[in-house]
Amino acid sequence: MSHKLIDLTHISKSFDGQMVLDDMNLYIRENEFLTLLGPSGCGKTTTLRIIGGFEHPDSGQVIFDGKDITNLAPNKRQLNTVFQRYALFPHMNIAENIAFGLKIKKKSKAYIQDKIKYALKLVNLEGFENRMPDSLSGGQQQRIAIARAIVNEPKVLLLDEPLGALDLKLRQDMQYELIRLKNELGITFVYVTHDQEEALTMSDTIVVMNQGYIQQIGTPEDIYNEPKNAFVADFIGDSNILDGLMIKDRLVNILGTDFPCVDTGFGQNRPVDVVIRPEDVELAQPGGGLLDGVVTHLIFKGVHYEMEVTASGFEWLVHSTGMYPVGTPVGIRVDPFNIQIMEKPQSKDEEAAASDEQ
Repeated sequence: MSHKLIDLTHISKSFDGQMVLDDMNLYIRENEFLTLLGPSGCGKTTTLRIIGGFEHPDSGQVIFDGKDITNLAPNKRQLNTVFQRYALFPHMNIAENIAFGLKIKKKSKAYIQDKIKYALKLVNLEGFENRMPDSLSGGQQQRIAIARAIVNEPKVLLLDEPLGALDLKLRQDMQYELIRLKNELGITFVYVTHDQEEALTMSDTIVVMNQGYIQQIGTPEDIYNEPKNAFVADFIGDSNILDGLMIKDRLVNILGTDFPCVDTGFGQNRPVDVVIRPEDVELAQPGGGLLDGVVTHLIFKGVHYEMEVTASGFEWLVHSTGMYPVGTPVGIRVDPFNIQIMEKPQSKDEEAAASDEQ
């Protein structure tokens, strides 16, 4: 594996007595696309700003390539930041916007011209040198902001919800652009978003945060298929989250019915959280499953139908390519392999902290 480029150790940060980050430990590898994902107020932007030098941690260290940079000014760090508000200089044309950082570094005219051409080509905006920012679309402005960051050859690009202001189609195009840029440039990307789909599409590693704690770190596949707790499961995609009782290894009682599962090691008659993805709930003829229910909602989603099925007093969310009209009685089946069992946290604090182990 490539080596650790950034190492955050025991980082804590409060604003007005409100703890935003609590003893956070996280490392980022060279050439990694790492996404900080979580709801607003979870501490992800603060983490990014601490890496960038725009905020100081109350305690802890920021190590960059083996050196302590905790107290280093932002412009002395080998990184560049792209914010959600692109902040292009309105009175400068595109070439001048891109050249801004290079002029400060006193690079030669020829070097700067080469770099502008190279950066515009990378973001597919060749020939835009003399345009003014207000003549560009939001997506084009965002690409110029990225070009402006790239020409400084940072080791790390910090991106704070950079696609948040774009419409869906454009956001998807930009996601592919960013993946391509990362592969072409060999730069480490640290990306902040609250958009799960964006995180799953683009990242090598996802860090799911909540209330200043890291809930889980893993690949998109790990996070989606093996969530550590109910918060992660619910935040990444839709889930059915139910109270269960682990009767014994490989058998869990949900809503008064015993379901075979594959999990072991939870003890006997232990309360647990059970997570079942909507695409893993199979509908059958009444009596053909473990529970019987009735379809109460139906929406066509393009690839599949999204249904709600009320069974044993619970609203099950179901994704299926088969269509069952509202009012249809159905049986519910779940493959034992698709039932995820999780420890129930003991308290709210423990709930946040339980998962803060990397």
